[in-house]
Amino acid sequence: MSFSGSILGNWLVAFLAHSFIRCIMTLLSRVSRRVFFAMAVAVLISSRVEVRAADSASTTTVDRKVLQELRQKAVSYLQQTQSPDGTWTSSGVPGITGLCVTALLRSGVSIEDPSVAHGLKFLEGLIREDGGIYTPQSLHKNYETSISVMAFAAANQDGRYSARIKKADAFLRGLQWDESEDLKPEDTAYGGAGYGKSQRPDLSNTSFFLDALKAAGAKADDPAVQKALKFVSRCQNLETEHNNTPFPAKVNDGGFYYTPAAGGNSQAGNTANGGLRSYASMTYAGLKTMLYAGVSKDDQRVKAATEWVRKFYSLEENPGLGSQGLYYYYHTFAKALSTMGVDQFEDASGKKHDWRAELVAVLQKTQKPNGSWVNAADRWYEGDPNIVTAYVLLALEYCEPAKK
Repeated sequence: MSFSGSILGNWLVAFLAHSFIRCIMTLLSRVSRRVFFAMAVAVLISSRVEVRAADSASTTTVDRKVLQELRQKAVSYLQQTQSPDGTWTSSGVPGITGLCVTALLRSGVSIEDPSVAHGLKFLEGLIREDGGIYTPQSLHKNYETSISVMAFAAANQDGRYSARIKKADAFLRGLQWDESEDLKPEDTAYGGAGYGKSQRPDLSNTSFFLDALKAAGAKADDPAVQKALKFVSRCQNLETEHNNTPFPAKVNDGGFYYTPAAGGNSQAGNTANGGLRSYASMTYAGLKTMLYAGVSKDDQRVKAATEWVRKFYSLEENPGLGSQGLYYYYHTFAKALSTMGVDQFEDASGKKHDWRAELVAVLQKTQKPNGSWVNAADRWYEGDPNIVTAYVLLALEYCEPAKK
Protein backbone atom coordinates (compact mmCIF):
# COMPACT_ATOMS: atom_id res chain seq x y z
CA MET A 1 0.00 0.00 0.00
CA SER A 2 1.29 3.50 -0.90
CA PHE A 3 1.79 6.24 1.65
CA SER A 4 -1.23 8.12 0.38
CA GLY A 5 -3.27 4.93 0.54
CA SER A 6 -2.13 4.47 4.12
CA ILE A 7 -3.25 8.01 4.97
CA LEU A 8 -6.58 7.44 3.28
CA GLY A 9 -7.02 4.18 5.15
CA ASN A 10 -6.20 5.79 8.49
CA TRP A 11 -8.56 8.67 7.72
CA LEU A 12 -11.31 6.24 6.85
CA VAL A 13 -10.79 4.28 10.07
CA ALA A 14 -10.76 7.52 12.08
CA PHE A 15 -13.93 8.71 10.36
CA LEU A 16 -15.74 5.47 11.00
CA ALA A 17 -14.57 5.41 14.61
CA HIS A 18 -15.70 9.02 15.10
CA SER A 19 -19.08 8.26 13.53
CA PHE A 20 -19.46 5.21 15.72
CA ILE A 21 -18.65 7.22 18.83
CA ARG A 22 -21.16 9.93 17.84
CA CYS A 23 -23.84 7.30 17.37
CA ILE A 24 -23.08 5.84 20.76
CA MET A 25 -23.10 9.28 22.38
CA THR A 26 -26.40 10.15 20.70
CA LEU A 27 -27.91 6.89 21.85
CA LEU A 28 -26.65 7.41 25.38
CA SER A 29 -27.98 10.95 25.31
CA ARG A 30 -31.42 9.68 24.33
CA VAL A 31 -31.29 6.98 26.97
CA SER A 32 -30.13 9.52 29.51
CA ARG A 33 -32.98 11.80 28.59
CA ARG A 34 -35.39 8.91 28.98
CA VAL A 35 -33.83 7.92 32.27
CA PHE A 36 -33.95 11.52 33.41
CA PHE A 37 -37.59 11.76 32.32
CA ALA A 38 -38.41 8.51 34.11
CA MET A 39 -36.63 9.74 37.21
CA ALA A 40 -38.51 13.04 37.05
CA VAL A 41 -41.83 11.21 36.72
CA ALA A 42 -40.86 8.96 39.63
CA VAL A 43 -40.02 11.99 41.77
CA LEU A 44 -43.32 13.63 40.80
CA ILE A 45 -45.27 10.49 41.64
CA SER A 46 -43.32 10.14 44.87
CA SER A 47 -44.08 13.71 45.82
CA ARG A 48 -47.76 13.17 45.05
CA VAL A 49 -47.74 10.03 47.17
CA GLU A 50 -46.08 11.98 49.96
CA VAL A 51 -48.71 14.69 49.66
CA ARG A 52 -51.46 12.08 49.73
CA ALA A 53 -49.82 10.46 52.74
CA ALA A 54 -49.72 13.84 54.44
CA ASP A 55 -53.35 14.42 53.48
CA SER A 56 -54.29 11.03 54.95
CA ALA A 57 -52.55 11.73 58.25
CA SER A 58 -54.79 11.84 61.29
CA THR A 59 -57.08 14.86 61.07
CA THR A 60 -59.07 14.21 64.22
CA THR A 61 -59.56 17.08 66.65
CA VAL A 62 -59.58 14.88 69.75
CA ASP A 63 -58.28 16.78 72.76
CA ARG A 64 -55.57 14.53 74.19
CA LYS A 65 -55.92 16.14 77.61
CA VAL A 66 -59.65 15.40 77.77
CA LEU A 67 -59.06 11.86 76.53
CA GLN A 68 -56.44 11.25 79.19
CA GLU A 69 -58.64 12.67 81.94
CA LEU A 70 -61.52 10.37 80.94
CA ARG A 71 -59.17 7.41 81.01
CA GLN A 72 -57.55 8.24 84.32
CA LYS A 73 -60.89 8.63 86.09
CA ALA A 74 -62.18 5.38 84.57
CA VAL A 75 -59.04 3.46 85.48
CA SER A 76 -59.22 4.78 89.04
CA TYR A 77 -62.85 3.68 89.25
CA LEU A 78 -62.09 0.10 88.18
CA GLN A 79 -59.14 -0.11 90.53
CA GLN A 80 -61.46 0.81 93.41
CA THR A 81 -64.33 -1.54 92.54
CA GLN A 82 -62.30 -4.73 92.19
CA SER A 83 -63.16 -7.44 94.72
CA PRO A 84 -60.49 -8.97 97.00
CA ASP A 85 -60.55 -12.18 94.92
CA GLY A 86 -59.42 -10.23 91.84
CA THR A 87 -62.81 -10.15 90.11
CA TRP A 88 -65.20 -7.43 89.11
CA THR A 89 -68.95 -7.75 89.76
CA SER A 90 -69.04 -11.52 90.26
CA SER A 91 -66.67 -14.49 90.15
CA GLY A 92 -69.46 -16.37 88.38
CA VAL A 93 -69.32 -13.97 85.42
CA PRO A 94 -65.61 -14.04 84.48
CA GLY A 95 -66.20 -12.29 81.18
CA ILE A 96 -66.59 -9.00 83.03
CA THR A 97 -63.26 -9.52 84.81
CA GLY A 98 -61.58 -10.38 81.51
CA LEU A 99 -62.94 -7.21 79.90
CA CYS A 100 -61.81 -5.06 82.85
CA VAL A 101 -58.29 -6.51 82.81
CA THR A 102 -58.03 -6.04 79.04
CA ALA A 103 -59.33 -2.47 79.31
CA LEU A 104 -56.84 -1.56 82.03
CA LEU A 105 -53.89 -3.02 80.14
CA ARG A 106 -54.86 -1.31 76.88
CA SER A 107 -55.20 1.95 78.79
CA GLY A 108 -51.55 1.82 79.79
CA VAL A 109 -51.85 0.23 83.23
CA SER A 110 -48.83 -1.94 84.01
CA ILE A 111 -49.02 -5.71 84.31
CA GLU A 112 -47.43 -5.25 87.73
CA ASP A 113 -50.27 -3.03 88.92
CA PRO A 114 -52.13 -4.85 91.74
CA SER A 115 -55.52 -4.60 90.04
CA VAL A 116 -54.19 -6.13 86.83
CA ALA A 117 -52.06 -8.74 88.60
CA HIS A 118 -54.97 -9.89 90.78
CA GLY A 119 -57.34 -9.99 87.81
CA LEU A 120 -54.91 -12.07 85.77
CA LYS A 121 -54.39 -14.44 88.70
CA PHE A 122 -58.14 -15.04 88.89
CA LEU A 123 -58.31 -15.76 85.16
CA GLU A 124 -55.35 -18.13 85.45
CA GLY A 125 -57.33 -20.08 88.02
CA LEU A 126 -60.02 -20.73 85.39
CA ILE A 127 -57.67 -22.44 82.93
CA ARG A 128 -58.89 -25.98 82.23
CA GLU A 129 -56.98 -29.02 81.03
CA ASP A 130 -58.68 -28.76 77.65
CA GLY A 131 -57.13 -25.29 77.21
CA GLY A 132 -60.37 -23.41 77.75
CA ILE A 133 -60.72 -20.62 80.32
CA TYR A 134 -64.14 -20.80 81.90
CA THR A 135 -66.10 -21.51 85.06
CA PRO A 136 -67.25 -25.05 85.91
CA GLN A 137 -70.45 -26.05 84.07
CA SER A 138 -70.20 -22.87 82.02
CA LEU A 139 -72.61 -22.34 79.13
CA HIS A 140 -70.43 -19.48 77.89
CA LYS A 141 -67.16 -21.24 77.18
CA ASN A 142 -66.49 -19.43 73.91
CA TYR A 143 -67.25 -16.00 75.35
CA GLU A 144 -65.28 -16.50 78.57
CA THR A 145 -62.28 -18.05 76.83
CA SER A 146 -62.21 -15.47 74.03
CA ILE A 147 -62.17 -12.52 76.43
CA SER A 148 -59.56 -14.20 78.63
CA VAL A 149 -57.33 -14.75 75.60
CA MET A 150 -57.53 -11.03 74.83
CA ALA A 151 -56.56 -10.24 78.44
CA PHE A 152 -53.59 -12.61 78.39
CA ALA A 153 -52.50 -11.36 74.96
CA ALA A 154 -52.52 -7.76 76.24
CA ALA A 155 -50.33 -8.88 79.18
CA ASN A 156 -47.98 -11.03 77.09
CA GLN A 157 -45.20 -8.56 76.30
CA ASP A 158 -42.54 -10.89 77.70
CA GLY A 159 -44.11 -14.12 76.43
CA ARG A 160 -45.18 -15.38 79.85
CA TYR A 161 -48.63 -16.35 78.61
CA SER A 162 -47.72 -17.67 75.15
CA ALA A 163 -48.24 -21.35 75.99
CA ARG A 164 -51.61 -20.68 77.61
CA ILE A 165 -52.76 -18.55 74.72
CA LYS A 166 -51.78 -21.29 72.28
CA LYS A 167 -53.81 -23.91 74.16
CA ALA A 168 -56.80 -21.58 74.49
CA ASP A 169 -56.59 -20.82 70.77
CA ALA A 170 -56.77 -24.54 69.99
CA PHE A 171 -59.73 -24.91 72.37
CA LEU A 172 -61.63 -22.09 70.66
CA ARG A 173 -61.04 -23.59 67.24
CA GLY A 174 -62.58 -26.80 68.54
CA LEU A 175 -65.75 -24.90 69.49
CA GLN A 176 -66.28 -23.49 66.01
CA TRP A 177 -69.26 -25.01 64.20
CA ASP A 178 -67.81 -26.92 61.23
CA GLU A 179 -67.12 -30.41 59.92
CA SER A 180 -66.49 -31.65 63.47
CA GLU A 181 -70.26 -31.30 64.01
CA ASP A 182 -70.91 -32.99 60.64
CA LEU A 183 -71.88 -29.66 59.13
CA LYS A 184 -71.37 -28.74 55.50
CA PRO A 185 -70.27 -25.25 54.41
CA GLU A 186 -73.80 -24.61 53.17
CA ASP A 187 -75.28 -24.99 56.66
CA THR A 188 -76.43 -21.72 58.27
CA ALA A 189 -74.47 -22.48 61.46
CA TYR A 190 -71.23 -23.33 59.67
CA GLY A 191 -68.21 -21.27 60.78
CA GLY A 192 -69.92 -19.55 63.67
CA ALA A 193 -69.27 -19.60 67.40
CA GLY A 194 -71.86 -19.37 70.16
CA TYR A 195 -72.65 -20.17 73.75
CA GLY A 196 -71.20 -23.67 73.74
CA LYS A 197 -71.49 -26.65 71.41
CA SER A 198 -75.09 -27.34 72.32
CA GLN A 199 -76.39 -23.90 71.36
CA ARG A 200 -76.59 -21.96 68.16
CA PRO A 201 -73.79 -19.66 66.98
CA ASP A 202 -74.35 -15.91 66.70
CA LEU A 203 -72.54 -12.88 65.31
CA SER A 204 -71.66 -11.38 68.70
CA ASN A 205 -69.93 -14.54 69.92
CA THR A 206 -68.29 -15.04 66.54
CA SER A 207 -66.96 -11.49 66.73
CA PHE A 208 -65.37 -12.16 70.13
CA PHE A 209 -64.08 -15.50 68.78
CA LEU A 210 -62.32 -13.71 65.90
CA ASP A 211 -60.96 -11.00 68.20
CA ALA A 212 -59.37 -13.77 70.29
CA LEU A 213 -57.93 -15.62 67.29
CA LYS A 214 -56.51 -12.35 65.97
CA ALA A 215 -54.97 -11.56 69.38
CA ALA A 216 -53.42 -15.05 69.32
CA GLY A 217 -51.84 -14.34 65.93
CA ALA A 218 -54.33 -15.60 63.33
CA LYS A 219 -54.09 -13.97 59.90
CA ALA A 220 -56.84 -13.23 57.39
CA ASP A 221 -56.20 -16.44 55.45
CA ASP A 222 -56.40 -18.67 58.52
CA PRO A 223 -58.89 -21.52 57.84
CA ALA A 224 -60.86 -20.76 61.03
CA VAL A 225 -61.12 -17.09 60.05
CA GLN A 226 -62.34 -17.98 56.58
CA LYS A 227 -64.89 -20.41 58.01
CA ALA A 228 -66.13 -17.64 60.29
CA LEU A 229 -66.44 -15.36 57.27
CA LYS A 230 -68.99 -17.75 55.79
CA PHE A 231 -71.13 -17.44 58.91
CA VAL A 232 -70.71 -13.67 59.13
CA SER A 233 -71.73 -13.27 55.48
CA ARG A 234 -74.97 -15.10 56.27
CA CYS A 235 -75.72 -12.61 59.03
CA GLN A 236 -76.01 -9.81 56.48
CA ASN A 237 -79.23 -8.60 54.93
CA LEU A 238 -77.75 -8.70 51.44
CA GLU A 239 -78.60 -11.02 48.57
CA THR A 240 -75.31 -12.41 47.29
CA GLU A 241 -73.77 -15.75 46.43
CA HIS A 242 -72.39 -15.69 50.00
CA ASN A 243 -75.83 -15.84 51.63
CA ASN A 244 -78.07 -18.79 50.83
CA THR A 245 -80.61 -18.08 53.58
CA PRO A 246 -84.18 -16.81 52.98
CA PHE A 247 -83.70 -13.72 55.15
CA PRO A 248 -81.86 -11.11 53.03
CA ALA A 249 -84.50 -11.01 50.30
CA LYS A 250 -87.00 -9.81 52.89
CA VAL A 251 -84.91 -6.81 53.99
CA ASN A 252 -81.84 -6.47 51.72
CA ASP A 253 -80.56 -3.25 53.30
CA GLY A 254 -76.91 -4.31 53.81
CA GLY A 255 -77.08 -4.33 57.60
CA PHE A 256 -76.47 -7.27 59.94
CA TYR A 257 -78.54 -9.23 62.45
CA TYR A 258 -77.78 -11.63 65.30
CA THR A 259 -77.89 -15.07 63.67
CA PRO A 260 -79.25 -16.96 60.67
CA ALA A 261 -78.93 -20.30 62.50
CA ALA A 262 -81.74 -22.38 64.02
CA GLY A 263 -84.45 -20.43 62.27
CA GLY A 264 -82.74 -17.04 62.54
CA ASN A 265 -82.96 -14.27 65.11
CA SER A 266 -82.51 -10.53 65.36
CA GLN A 267 -82.38 -8.74 68.71
CA ALA A 268 -84.13 -5.89 66.90
CA GLY A 269 -87.08 -8.11 66.01
CA ASN A 270 -88.67 -9.08 62.72
CA THR A 271 -90.07 -7.08 59.85
CA ALA A 272 -93.71 -7.45 58.84
CA ASN A 273 -92.76 -9.94 56.12
CA GLY A 274 -90.71 -12.11 58.51
CA GLY A 275 -87.33 -10.59 57.78
CA LEU A 276 -84.65 -10.12 60.46
CA ARG A 277 -84.13 -6.44 61.24
CA SER A 278 -80.63 -5.03 60.90
CA TYR A 279 -79.18 -3.07 63.81
CA ALA A 280 -76.04 -1.06 64.37
CA SER A 281 -73.98 -3.00 66.89
CA MET A 282 -74.17 -6.16 64.78
CA THR A 283 -73.58 -4.23 61.56
CA TYR A 284 -70.36 -2.70 62.89
CA ALA A 285 -69.37 -6.13 64.24
CA GLY A 286 -70.03 -7.71 60.85
CA LEU A 287 -68.14 -5.00 59.00
CA LYS A 288 -65.15 -5.29 61.33
CA THR A 289 -64.97 -9.07 61.08
CA MET A 290 -65.15 -8.98 57.28
CA LEU A 291 -62.19 -6.62 57.20
CA TYR A 292 -60.34 -8.92 59.63
CA ALA A 293 -60.96 -11.76 57.18
CA GLY A 294 -59.36 -9.84 54.34
CA VAL A 295 -62.54 -8.87 52.47
CA SER A 296 -61.76 -5.91 50.20
CA LYS A 297 -63.38 -2.53 50.78
CA ASP A 298 -64.55 -2.81 47.16
CA ASP A 299 -66.42 -6.04 47.90
CA GLN A 300 -70.20 -5.65 47.64
CA ARG A 301 -70.64 -6.92 51.21
CA VAL A 302 -68.35 -4.26 52.66
CA LYS A 303 -69.83 -1.56 50.44
CA ALA A 304 -73.37 -2.44 51.47
CA ALA A 305 -72.48 -2.51 55.18
CA THR A 306 -70.70 0.83 54.84
CA GLU A 307 -73.76 2.34 53.16
CA TRP A 308 -75.93 1.07 56.02
CA VAL A 309 -73.77 2.74 58.66
CA ARG A 310 -73.62 5.91 56.55
CA LYS A 311 -77.41 5.97 56.52
CA PHE A 312 -77.79 5.30 60.23
CA TYR A 313 -74.70 7.01 61.64
CA SER A 314 -75.44 8.00 65.22
CA LEU A 315 -73.87 8.36 68.64
CA GLU A 316 -77.16 9.17 70.35
CA GLU A 317 -78.35 5.58 70.20
CA ASN A 318 -77.59 2.07 69.00
CA PRO A 319 -79.63 2.36 65.78
CA GLY A 320 -82.23 -0.35 65.68
CA LEU A 321 -82.12 -0.93 69.44
CA GLY A 322 -82.22 2.58 70.90
CA SER A 323 -80.42 2.68 74.25
CA GLN A 324 -80.10 -1.08 74.56
CA GLY A 325 -76.52 -2.30 74.25
CA LEU A 326 -75.36 1.28 73.75
CA TYR A 327 -71.87 0.94 75.24
CA TYR A 328 -71.19 -2.39 73.54
CA TYR A 329 -72.15 -0.46 70.41
CA TYR A 330 -69.71 2.38 71.15
CA HIS A 331 -66.88 -0.11 71.50
CA THR A 332 -67.76 -1.94 68.27
CA PHE A 333 -68.35 1.37 66.44
CA ALA A 334 -64.87 2.63 67.36
CA LYS A 335 -63.11 -0.63 66.53
CA ALA A 336 -64.81 -0.94 63.14
CA LEU A 337 -64.14 2.63 62.00
CA SER A 338 -60.54 2.37 63.21
CA THR A 339 -60.14 -0.88 61.27
CA MET A 340 -61.50 0.91 58.19
CA GLY A 341 -58.74 3.50 58.60
CA VAL A 342 -60.95 6.58 58.38
CA ASP A 343 -60.67 9.79 60.40
CA GLN A 344 -63.57 11.64 58.80
CA PHE A 345 -66.61 9.45 58.18
CA GLU A 346 -69.14 10.81 55.72
CA ASP A 347 -72.77 9.97 56.41
CA ALA A 348 -75.48 9.52 53.79
CA SER A 349 -76.35 13.23 53.81
CA GLY A 350 -72.78 14.15 52.91
CA LYS A 351 -71.86 15.42 56.37
CA LYS A 352 -68.36 14.47 57.51
CA HIS A 353 -67.92 13.32 61.09
CA ASP A 354 -64.75 13.43 63.13
CA TRP A 355 -66.03 10.28 64.78
CA ARG A 356 -63.26 10.08 67.37
CA ALA A 357 -63.87 13.62 68.62
CA GLU A 358 -67.63 13.10 68.56
CA LEU A 359 -67.40 9.89 70.58
CA VAL A 360 -65.06 11.46 73.12
CA ALA A 361 -67.46 14.39 73.50
CA VAL A 362 -70.40 12.04 74.17
CA LEU A 363 -68.41 10.02 76.67
CA GLN A 364 -67.16 13.16 78.42
CA LYS A 365 -70.76 14.27 78.87
CA THR A 366 -71.99 10.91 80.20
CA GLN A 367 -69.13 9.99 82.55
CA LYS A 368 -70.25 9.85 86.18
CA PRO A 369 -68.42 11.89 88.84
CA ASN A 370 -66.85 8.67 90.17
CA GLY A 371 -65.32 7.96 86.74
CA SER A 372 -67.74 5.26 85.60
CA TRP A 373 -70.39 4.94 82.94
CA VAL A 374 -73.66 3.04 83.22
CA ASN A 375 -76.62 2.41 80.94
CA ALA A 376 -80.11 3.04 82.28
CA ALA A 377 -81.31 0.45 79.77
CA ASP A 378 -80.15 -2.55 81.77
CA ARG A 379 -79.89 -5.25 79.11
CA TRP A 380 -76.86 -7.48 78.50
CA TYR A 381 -75.38 -6.40 81.86
CA GLU A 382 -75.17 -2.70 80.87
CA GLY A 383 -76.75 -1.72 84.18
CA ASP A 384 -73.40 -2.80 85.66
CA PRO A 385 -70.91 0.11 85.67
CA ASN A 386 -67.92 -2.24 85.66
CA ILE A 387 -68.59 -3.82 82.29
CA VAL A 388 -69.79 -0.52 80.80
CA THR A 389 -66.68 1.32 81.99
CA ALA A 390 -64.54 -1.45 80.49
CA TYR A 391 -66.35 -1.06 77.16
CA VAL A 392 -65.66 2.67 77.23
CA LEU A 393 -61.96 2.27 77.99
CA LEU A 394 -61.68 -0.19 75.10
CA ALA A 395 -63.46 2.28 72.83
CA LEU A 396 -61.20 5.14 73.92
CA GLU A 397 -58.17 3.11 72.82
CA TYR A 398 -59.30 3.69 69.21
CA CYS A 399 -59.85 7.41 69.80
CA GLU A 400 -56.15 8.17 70.12
CA PRO A 401 -55.27 10.63 67.32
CA ALA A 402 -52.24 8.55 66.31
CA LYS A 403 -54.23 5.32 65.98
CA LYS A 404 -55.07 4.16 62.44
